[in-house]
Amino acid sequence: MTETARSHTPSETARYTKKGLKIERIFSTEGVHPYDEITWERRDVVQTNWKTGETVFEQLGVEFPDFWSLNASTIVTTKYFRGAVGTPERERGLKQLIDRVVSTYVKAGREHGYFASAADAEVFEHELTWLLANQYFSFNSPVWFNVGTTAPQQVSACFILSVDDSMDSILNWYKEEGFIFKGGSGAGLNLSRIRSSKELLSSGGTASGPVSFMRGADASAGTIKSGGATRRAAKMVVLDVDHPDIEEFVETKWREEDKIRALRDAGYDMDLGGKDITSVQYQNANNSVRVNDEFMRAVENGGEFGLRSRMTGEVIETVDARTLFRKISEAAWACADPGLQYDDTINDWHTNPETGRITASNPCSEYMSLDNSSCNLASLNLLKFLRDDDTFDAPLFAKAVELIITAMDISICFADFPTEPIGETTRNYRQLGIGYANLGALLMAMGLGYDSEGGRAMAATVTSLMTGTSYRRSAELAAIVGPYNGYARNAEAHQRVMRKHQAANDDVRTLHIADAEVHKLATEEWAKVVELGKTNGFRNAQASVLAPTGTIGFMMDCDTTGIEPDFSLVKFKKLVGGGSLQIVNQTIPRALKKLGYDEEKIEAIVAYIGEHGHVVDAPGLKPEHYEVFDTAMGERALKPMGHVLMMAACQPFLSGAISKTVNLPESASIEDIEQIYMESWKLGLKATAIYRDNCKVGQPLADGGGKAKKDAAEAAEADTKVVEKVVEKVVYAPTRKRLPKSRQARTTSFTVAGAEGYMTSGAHDDNSLGEIFLKLGKQGSTLAGVMDAFSIAVSIGLQYGVPLETYVSKFTNLRFEPAGLTDDPDVRMAQSIMDYVFRRLALDYLSFEERSALGIYSADERQRHLETGSYEPVEETGNASELVETAPAAKTTTVEAEVVEVTDEDPLAGAPEVKVAKTTAELLEQITGHAVDSPLCMTCGTKMRPAGSCYVCEGCGSTSGCS
Repeated sequence: MTETARSHTPSETARYTKKGLKIERIFSTEGVHPYDEITWERRDVVQTNWKTGETVFEQLGVEFPDFWSLNASTIVTTKYFRGAVGTPERERGLKQLIDRVVSTYVKAGREHGYFASAADAEVFEHELTWLLANQYFSFNSPVWFNVGTTAPQQVSACFILSVDDSMDSILNWYKEEGFIFKGGSGAGLNLSRIRSSKELLSSGGTASGPVSFMRGADASAGTIKSGGATRRAAKMVVLDVDHPDIEEFVETKWREEDKIRALRDAGYDMDLGGKDITSVQYQNANNSVRVNDEFMRAVENGGEFGLRSRMTGEVIETVDARTLFRKISEAAWACADPGLQYDDTINDWHTNPETGRITASNPCSEYMSLDNSSCNLASLNLLKFLRDDDTFDAPLFAKAVELIITAMDISICFADFPTEPIGETTRNYRQLGIGYANLGALLMAMGLGYDSEGGRAMAATVTSLMTGTSYRRSAELAAIVGPYNGYARNAEAHQRVMRKHQAANDDVRTLHIADAEVHKLATEEWAKVVELGKTNGFRNAQASVLAPTGTIGFMMDCDTTGIEPDFSLVKFKKLVGGGSLQIVNQTIPRALKKLGYDEEKIEAIVAYIGEHGHVVDAPGLKPEHYEVFDTAMGERALKPMGHVLMMAACQPFLSGAISKTVNLPESASIEDIEQIYMESWKLGLKATAIYRDNCKVGQPLADGGGKAKKDAAEAAEADTKVVEKVVEKVVYAPTRKRLPKSRQARTTSFTVAGAEGYMTSGAHDDNSLGEIFLKLGKQGSTLAGVMDAFSIAVSIGLQYGVPLETYVSKFTNLRFEPAGLTDDPDVRMAQSIMDYVFRRLALDYLSFEERSALGIYSADERQRHLETGSYEPVEETGNASELVETAPAAKTTTVEAEVVEVTDEDPLAGAPEVKVAKTTAELLEQITGHAVDSPLCMTCGTKMRPAGSCYVCEGCGSTSGCS
């Protein structure tokens, strides 16, 4: 049943002011509720942990629009629906969720005089509902969690705290941070007010220094995480570059990474989430050094730089600026921390300098404002504003922005905050953070390279239009409901920053008709901003940021998050009813059509991408068009400076900053990092974070190459003279367990993609495997000799105690020709002969529990899973001795098996794989053969992928950050 807007009583209508907003109907249709324009369907949402097979969530019959993907509906159902599952109070569809949120916003707008009439309030309600239901934008997660429920109405995801040089303030920091973590959000703060370990206390003793207090905060964050949170605590710790303890701060995580490496080599479990990782410190925070122009110029010119007392401001120590800058870069090379925040740039664009300086940011570095403040976010789906002729609909985008920024400001009227100081600052300055997602997909669809002048011009104009429209609406709101409370004392500074934005917009050079149209409208908006601001002031101290858009990006079915380029050209898509499908990014055919390719060539190029995961040497694709399809990972990965240049193009048009990590290959040098940090400062960025591939030990990898890559990283450290600690190890001499003279053996014949072979395996008396012999090729051939040598090596390893499951985990999924269909019903597809051999050995010699941990099942077990939902054998009734087989009998003669064609949609096609792709990150690893350095999701165990400076799980929507 469709819900309609309720009628308004005369008393309610009287509350509207004559000065209220007139809301224009743009998206919805007059006389038709937005829900009535959508086709709805019922879906079953079931979520399992792929490691254990355990069902972690189930809700049947939820209602969503038919064009929402299964992934989007799963994430919204599991993350945002309120009420206990199985109770009448549980939300059962998207309509209830949107109505819960929108009705709260509309009610607050009525009560606080935002609308000119009851009819305008109704139009606002329909427009907001239409935009949300059609995936044009989304509020940040706390809105969906809290608004319209009995819980505190917290709408903000980003918080900045404050700590002073007193024990009361430090202990209060611990408490406030804990409450924010408990609520699923993140916080950042600057510790530079705390006196250094080189200064004296009033009692005459020596101060502990900020780094010592970081230990307590880190332990608190880890405890709250392990106490039930579904993700690691998100926090940012900042220290000014002139603090006397800056070198100790820079080295904190660097030293701990050395410790992690040593403990790993000693046999301890140091993976992210491992049982021994808690023995090291400072792992729950991102660290950033706040540098100023004085320091960066000293680095550039090779001068000295003074470290200043926190109490008197006097220089108490002088250091070589280049040496300190080198140390910062070495630490970032070794462990990805610290990042840099550019203090003078940040405060030059600060609209409230009379109130106080900006000293810190939220954990993802996009929100930068006053201490003890918060920001609520919302992001638009840019691809929704692409016309059929592949031009950007700037007027429609501007209409959406002004509606959304109005809703965001209304939320502050009813919002609750974790602490009173945060609430007071936020209500007084009303910081907002509108942003966008799907920039990478938009540029690709328009035929523009992410790392190109055309791509950067388009991104800059869209960002300028967004922020200009936001501030124009903020000035209009100021005329209706008043400017923010702190505006009067900061009016001159605020207007100065508006003029800086306007000047930056004037400096943009457009390169084609599409961005020229956007730029023209942006120019008009900034002119209105400056004019209206002089008369009305502004309702909001801050308007825009570029957030990671992790979970909400999936809610909107975005191909790319935030400002990011496309992660990979091949996607992982869940199918209704179970299973998954590998598909080529659907933006690619549109981009190819835009570039002038006909249907036949598009089909051939798409097929090539589906097989190879990149466009290099794609049939018929011109090399000059390769750049359009560059991605964050893979064969055509973007160069690090390409990311920096895109951030620099958009930064002048943002109130805050940008959540993004500049990813570097493992081979990157310390000099490369120095260059990125220096160029980021020169280009006017507010913050930069880097991540060198595989630089962290506590980072689960998805392939067997992880250990080798770690060893390579350590060798590179030695080459660059980074200090490495040597840990003595105790060496144990293995003992060989020889097979008896007379032993059990089985011979298996097999065919892989038409190539025939034989395998003979011998076992100990306890039925554990002790030797194998492989017969491939003609006697005396090179292949036969290599197989004999390989068989002897594996056999000796088995007899010296190497577990069979170790061989299985290493050699399954090894891909080379011949590869394809086999004649074995238990292993229908093999990526190579080695892949087949060790899957067969696993089925013959490993227990069900050991095999299931590796994802290897027999045909009977897979069939049982389709029928009952479980792979496990079930004991038959009536005869306790008769059990369902857990492994097939060995084949001692040639097997005459029926060859069945396996299609992409066959649910058994991927079942035997040891590492079946659960996300796009894992799929990319399978295609390229290279690991993606991302953590595993703590909720469902699948591999996450980068989203801004955070990570997001495509399986359940969990993020490692604060949005």
